[in-house]
Parts: sequence; C-alpha cells; structure tokens
Amino acid sequence: MELRSKEITRGVTRAPQRALLNALGVGDEDLERPFVGIANAWNEIVPGHLHLRDLAEFVKKGVHLAGGIAFEFGTIGICDGIAMGHSGMRYALPSRENIADSVELMAQAHQFDGLVMVGSCDKIVPGMLMAALRLNVPAMVVTGGPMRPGYYEGTDVTLVSTFEGVGCVQAGSMTEAYLEELVSRACPGCGSCQGLYTANTMACMTEMLGLSLPYCATTPAVDARRRRIAEATGKRIVDLIVNGVTPRDIVTEASFRNAIILDMLIGGSTNTALHLPAIAHEAGISLPLTLFDELSARTPHIASLNPVGPYTMSDLDAAGGVPGVMKRARTLLCNETTCSGKSVYEIADEAYIRDDAIIRPLDDPVHATGGITVLFGNLAPDGAIVKSAGVSDDMLRYTGKARVFNAEAEAMRAILAGSVSEGQVVVVRYEGPRGGPGMPEMLAPTAAISGMGLKVPLITDGRFSGGTRGPAIGHISPEAAEGGPLALLHDGDEIIIDIPNHRLAVQLTDDVLAARKATWTPVRKDVGGYLERYAAAVSSASDGAILRAPRETRGL
Repeated sequence: MELRSKEITRGVTRAPQRALLNALGVGDEDLERPFVGIANAWNEIVPGHLHLRDLAEFVKKGVHLAGGIAFEFGTIGICDGIAMGHSGMRYALPSRENIADSVELMAQAHQFDGLVMVGSCDKIVPGMLMAALRLNVPAMVVTGGPMRPGYYEGTDVTLVSTFEGVGCVQAGSMTEAYLEELVSRACPGCGSCQGLYTANTMACMTEMLGLSLPYCATTPAVDARRRRIAEATGKRIVDLIVNGVTPRDIVTEASFRNAIILDMLIGGSTNTALHLPAIAHEAGISLPLTLFDELSARTPHIASLNPVGPYTMSDLDAAGGVPGVMKRARTLLCNETTCSGKSVYEIADEAYIRDDAIIRPLDDPVHATGGITVLFGNLAPDGAIVKSAGVSDDMLRYTGKARVFNAEAEAMRAILAGSVSEGQVVVVRYEGPRGGPGMPEMLAPTAAISGMGLKVPLITDGRFSGGTRGPAIGHISPEAAEGGPLALLHDGDEIIIDIPNHRLAVQLTDDVLAARKATWTPVRKDVGGYLERYAAAVSSASDGAILRAPRETRGL
C-alpha cells in the first residue's frame, strides 16, 4: 500500500516539510516508516482520562516495535458527570462532533498513514469512531477501561450511588454525613464510571464493531493487561497500514447489527441510539430506530449490570468480558472480521465464561427481550427510547397526569421540593438537540426520583445518562423546539405509557393537537458561540443528532 505520508516526505518540493520533521528529531530512515497519528483525549479533569497519557506511551512503544513512527496529538474530552445538572451539560453531546472534526483535521493536514485513538467516556469514543469511518484510513481504538467500584459497608458503590443519595437525603432516608462518606468512597481511582453507563457501553460497542482488540472494553483502567492491550494495538495498526485494511473493510452493516444485539444482550445505555446511527452515517449506512426495536424483540437480555442490576464492569470482565458474551450469543451474531485479524466467531470460540450468573445462558435470561425499547404514538411520532431493562414490572404500563416543565432545572427544583407526586408524569421539554440546545442528560432528576422512592415516570426530548434507571423515556421526536407534540402538552393532560406494546401517547384528539399547534409559540433560549451554531445545524435525535450539511440548514 502506498503510504499517505509520502505526500509530505518525498521529492524536492517537500524539502521544507522534511526540515520541519527533522526539527522533531525525525531522521532520514524514519521518513520511510508508516506515520501513525495517536489521538489522545488525556486531560486532568476527567477521571476516565487521567491515565491515558500512560496508555498512549504503550501504544507508541508498540508502533515503534512494529516499524512505524508515532505522532501524538490531543483532543478534548468532557466529563458528563461533572457537567451534569447545570448549563455545562449542554456542551457534552455537541463535543462529539468537535472531536470527530479535530481528528479529521489533524489526520488530513499531516497525512497520517493510520490512527490509534486513545479515549474514554461518553462522547469521546463515539466522536473518534465517527472520525475513523469518515477518514477511512487504517484506524484502531484503545478505550481507557472502567473504574473499579468503591466499597462501603459490605457492598459495592458507584458514582450513581451518590446521585441517588441526593434524593435519599431529600426524602430523609439518608443523612448528609452518610452521603459525604459515599462521596469519599464511590470513585476510588481513574477509569470510566463503574457501571454499564454510556462510556462503558460505547467501549463494548467499539469492541463488537471490531475496532478495538478483544477484552479492551472491560479490562479495568488500573489493570496491567490494559498496557499490554495498548502495546498490542500499536503493533497491530502498523500491520493494518501495511496491508491496507481500513475501518470500512472491517465495519459493515452486519457489524452494526452485531453491536446493537450486544447492546440488547447486556442492557446498555440508551445513548447508543444516538451514537451508533451517527457513526454509521459516516460510512453511508442507515440505522433507523425501528432496527433497534426489531433486534431488541428477538434478543434476550442476559447480563444484569449496574445501574439495572448488581454487577459492575469489573464483574463482567472477570466473567469473560465482551468475548464471553459473544461466545454465549454466537448463534445471534454475524461472523464479521475485526481489527485483530480474527473473526467474531473465532474470538467467541476462544473466549471463556467464568460466571453463569453474570453472563447468563440464552435460555435463562434476565428478560426475554433486549434492554432497550422504542416507543411510538401521537406523543412520539418519530420515536422515543426507554431502557426497559431498568423498569420494574409494575411501571411497564402507566397512566398519569402531565406535570410540564420547560427546562430540566425547573423539574429538579419541583422534585426536590416534594411537589411531584405519584399519579403524575414529569414532562421535561425544550431539552432536545436544537431546543436544549445540546440535548442534556437527565441523571440528576431521575436519580432524585429514585432516591426519594417515588414511582413517577419522566419523559423528555432530552436524553439520559447510562446511569439512569426506572421509567425514564427520552429522545422524544420530533422535539418540542421543532413543534413536536411534546410542545403542545398542558398540565393535567393524560399520558399513556405502555412499554410492552411500544406506545407513548396523550389522550388528546388530532383536532385538539392541531388547534394547540396553531397557537403554539416556541420557547427560545439565548445562546451564542458553539451552541448557537450547533442548534442551527443539528438533526433530530431519531437520526442520531448529526450535523446536517450547510445546504440542508439554509433558511433555518
């Protein structure tokens, strides 16, 4: 394969470029080696990124051992947990596009022959995957690995324990002193938060798509195996470059189906319904919400992981990791190739399952169908998403009176003040991709509801953290800012939630909805900078909240 980097290293006209590379310490022999860009999301504000500098060193070691030369550069990374519950959360989802763009800019400007992307957490890994499929040069991902759980009074504790603790304190079932003790113990070190939240879900998706090596998703951040995986990745990317193997040679439509099936098997974050379509879009592949529903209906949920169940990512790793789940569900998966050079079936055949309670047999599942359900109805004509695996049986069907809020902060104040009661449905609108803008997550109010012991659904055109559990329905499309039915609700309207029958509706006639639409005035939020540009270009959540081409946004 002709190396792209020769565009900047060969010939008389590239003498200035060679001079600049010499300034980096790159010698004449190095100029003939494959140039590998190492996109590293390391920073000192995100616990999931704190150790990535170390992992990148091992990636570079592997690249050099295999005969390549590595050039490390940085990308941004936002901690959703720190951004949660305030205006900073509006920037989290939009950062995904910024990350994809930054990788593209660096890779194209410097003509890297291949890429290894080192990242953790919710938007960083999806953004890197988008860049990989957009650029279609040899690429692999090293995810940073999950944080170990904390331990307190004989049980594992996680970040979500502290979010739910806020509601417990408000309800009087926990003292502030106890909550502070949880705070000191919940996050014992680096890594992405301990449960099957969005960060770890997307690491699993990356492994199933075939762009990271086996066991990369679940090996804990502090485990020495992660260094070995990083070094092996550095070696392997050089092989991919030499053999001209690109992401689109590996990631096919069938690979995405495999990833969705894995998501259903393990009960992953609802954010996959945003990220997988956006990643697929970069390869010209369409993943409609109906596909998630179709695959969920025939895929059992076999791993009960936090926040839905008792097990953390460390438990899943000990039980066999993603390859163990692949082994269990081999008959449900397509035999696609992976960046390791092994096929899905080969990885599954070599895997082990060490705990049947964590990775359960297909004929003894946690739930008969997958962890995510797509809902439709006159309140969600283009669909809505719920982590059905996290909903108790008595809340799968629910009818209640709407309690409408035009912002998450308004809803949070009402919940903590005790003015939300059972028999109601909390409606949080104007928090979608355009209306938010940025489609903020609602972990704070849903965790407060859980901590206070309330059995009250929350529905929104915003989204939820992977740490959310309970009857939380998000991604309602069209969103309120686009005049979707959510914008037309009044306090007291009767809302019907029927998860088994995939239905989300309001007891209003089409004529009443049309009359309300005729007098509707959208709520506008005063934003500028990046969010203003993002709101003007972003598509519906049902499409993955991708940025539309400039020609598609004119006149908005």
